[in-house]
Amino acid sequence: MKYLFVACLLCLSVLSAVAKVPAMNKIRLTNNWEYLKGDLGGIWEAVRPAAPGSSEAVPIWQPVTLPHCFNAEDAVDPDVNYYEGPGWYKTLLAIDNPYRNGRIVLDFDGAGQKTDVYVYTTHVGSHVGGYDSWNVDITDAVKAFLGSKDAERFKGKVPLSIRCDNSRDLEMIPSDLADFNIYGGLYRYLNLVYLPEVSFEQIHLESSLSSNLKEGILKVKTSFYNPEDIRKADVTVSVYDVDRKPVFSKTLEGILPLGDQLLAKMKIKNPVLWDVDVPQLYTCELTVKTPDQTFTTEERFGFRHTEFKDKGPFFLNGKRLLLRGTHRHEDHAGVAQAMTEDMMRREMRMMKDMGVNFIRLGHYQQSEIILDLCDELGILVWEEIPWCRGGLGGDVYKKQARRMLANMIVQHHNHPAVIIWGLGNENDWPNDFNTFDKSAIRAFMKELHDMAHRLDDTRMTAIRRCEFCNDIVDVYSPSIWAGWYRGVFTDYKSISEQEMQKVKHFLHVEWGGDSHARRHSEDAFYNLKNIEAGKGGDERAGDASLYGGVPRASRDGDWSESYVVRLIDWHLKEQETMPWLTGTAYWPFKDFSTPVRPDNPVPYVNQKGVVERDFTPKESYYVFQSYWTEKPMIHIYGHTWPVRWGGKDDRKEILVYSNCDEVELFVNGVSQGVKRRNSQDYPAAGLRWNCVYQEGMNEIRAVGVKKKEKKEVSDVIRQEYQTAKWDKEAACQVSLLSEEGDTALVQVQLIDKNGIRCLSSKKQITFEIAGDGSLICNLGTSTGSRKVQAYNGRALIRIKRNEGNSVVAVKSEGLPTAFLELKSPK
Repeated sequence: MKYLFVACLLCLSVLSAVAKVPAMNKIRLTNNWEYLKGDLGGIWEAVRPAAPGSSEAVPIWQPVTLPHCFNAEDAVDPDVNYYEGPGWYKTLLAIDNPYRNGRIVLDFDGAGQKTDVYVYTTHVGSHVGGYDSWNVDITDAVKAFLGSKDAERFKGKVPLSIRCDNSRDLEMIPSDLADFNIYGGLYRYLNLVYLPEVSFEQIHLESSLSSNLKEGILKVKTSFYNPEDIRKADVTVSVYDVDRKPVFSKTLEGILPLGDQLLAKMKIKNPVLWDVDVPQLYTCELTVKTPDQTFTTEERFGFRHTEFKDKGPFFLNGKRLLLRGTHRHEDHAGVAQAMTEDMMRREMRMMKDMGVNFIRLGHYQQSEIILDLCDELGILVWEEIPWCRGGLGGDVYKKQARRMLANMIVQHHNHPAVIIWGLGNENDWPNDFNTFDKSAIRAFMKELHDMAHRLDDTRMTAIRRCEFCNDIVDVYSPSIWAGWYRGVFTDYKSISEQEMQKVKHFLHVEWGGDSHARRHSEDAFYNLKNIEAGKGGDERAGDASLYGGVPRASRDGDWSESYVVRLIDWHLKEQETMPWLTGTAYWPFKDFSTPVRPDNPVPYVNQKGVVERDFTPKESYYVFQSYWTEKPMIHIYGHTWPVRWGGKDDRKEILVYSNCDEVELFVNGVSQGVKRRNSQDYPAAGLRWNCVYQEGMNEIRAVGVKKKEKKEVSDVIRQEYQTAKWDKEAACQVSLLSEEGDTALVQVQLIDKNGIRCLSSKKQITFEIAGDGSLICNLGTSTGSRKVQAYNGRALIRIKRNEGNSVVAVKSEGLPTAFLELKSPK
């Protein structure tokens, strides 16, 4: 059969295509699913009975739990292109609607990228777009199925089948040229929702403040979901403050529950303001009552005032706030886009603990869970649609972009954290089409800008890196990658000042550099002497390549953590001296997978994150903490640097990143002196010492005092010091480092012909295994890839023993293969 992909939901009764389902009680459909990679000949293949007396089951389905992504592993498999195509899911629903004559709705938080939904063999809905919420009412299809003769075979349960498809399509956004994977699957939560005959379709809360911020104004607007055309209902609006104390209540009796309605407008004296430090949230509770049924739901909101000064800073609630930001891709080791709520909470909590007060959600609408967490944690949001790279397509392309912009704004309007609607990213990047028409891109950008303000005139629009459209949007971010893709990082401030003067409202998002976790350097600027200063910091075509072009850190640097912490350190200390700056957002918070970077040290991974793809912090995480947080912290650079090297009497620089007023350093128990923190004393805000290491093992200890809290904090690391010089790599030395339960940690160390460790080696290492065990790989991390560049001449990987015997093989080009036998401990 042919599968129908259309722009809106197709079913007998549908909530608005731009609506999330307003309901407090949603049943997450996580368990008892089966998945088939590939396509079916038709929906009948998903539900047909097995042949009598036959054990054959073709095709083979595998059990999965939702959320689930097609590309959980292959996105970072070093030897394959990630899968782009169709996949099927099926389950059996146990329907138990508490409402007589009520509705049954499937509520999708997002599915990639084109989706068709079937109840038994009936096609009940479709959606195009991998990132916005959508829903389908299956009430009539369920009723028809349960009344059919085929229902007996399923013993009262309802077969639900869903086809997802992430095939390449030039007329769909985002572009496959984008620097991230276009994932497939039911990778966000799918909910079953029971609704009464009358419920709400959309809840639109408009909160504002008087000029003196002493009075809050709230308008409550709704539209109703009323497919049975119930003629009369009572609606109660109740508003509660941050302590759940009532501040307003009103009942409208006997209203006609159809169309859009302004239910209430109220003034609240001296409202508690939502702020990044104290994110106070009010609650609006709505109840609709008919003679037979009552339904209650609620939405949270906040009172806050934002302002971007012309060519000046950002203000929140009348006070200047430097936006200290980062970015989030929906991507994680072992699951790709299918992150659980626990994973999301951990990630956002780590951001807040790093000092983040602003985030750009790149490059697409993200889960409602993330927006809720931003509201709760106090993280301001730039959220954008996935018009990302490739140029501009035709009518189908434009319709999707318009629809996704409308969906994003309507679905996430009530979140006080959101301050910017993003209209696109790198729209100056051609190649999806044989023509690249700047005037057409400008016209469509203006259309989206106007549309965003019609839907929501309380927030700004923005784009990043499309200079010929910088006059259209309210806020613009140019491309400034000083010290990475172009130039030197000491040019950052002057370049930013030049770019700020070109636009009305400047906000710098995307800066930083790649770092291969666990790789460190005694000379972070080795091989960077030919990079020209004063030549700008913009990213240009080919700058991400490891070959060709002008000298630049992204090509010529060592991709060490040692370099990137210095780059970040410089940016952060400069930002403190830029009184006109609205803020910045580091790109990104976490390493993520990408199909356009197969040659990176961890193949297919963008390694610019301050944490690895599995939440393991890199050293740079603590640099941000030292500038952006108040809770006393201290971190000696080098926790993942087990062996340093140099001459016998060389003085080695030791950096301590801390927000303490004073820090004392001890090397092997001997004090190296006390230093006071000064953010403008680069690097490490003056908390640096040049010390002599002893041959062999050394203990480095730092003790800091933060006078305001009257609290002492400390950190300690142990580092070996090697004075022996090495020749070129001659062999791989493989060893078992540790064991935990059924998991073994294996290390390979590259050595020269004399057995001396080659501590600067970057050779690629490949792990293979034979026997009962298996490699824990395809995680896209420094210790979770079977092909990885060495970090200081070594590499790590974990082995699942499976309670048996195995042989691990280690290969590196030009060297003899090395083996390690892992015997069962039994």
